[in-house]
Amino acid sequence: MNWDIVEGNWKQFKGKVQTQWGKLTDDQLDVIAGKREELAGKLQEAYGISKDEAEQQIKDFEEQNKD
Repeated sequence: MNWDIVEGNWKQFKGKVQTQWGKLTDDQLDVIAGKREELAGKLQEAYGISKDEAEQQIKDFEEQNKD
């Protein structure tokens, strides 16, 4: 998954991200705006997980959404 493309098409990906991580609010998703590092940070905050766990979840999400 190319995060430059995700960032450019954030409105389309936003729904997939919110489906995957339901605790993320619309405001948090607006701050993330397709940036991978922001997503990792917000996952850590919302779910109380480590950076490594957040990165693993993002990698799993990327695998599921490779198209």
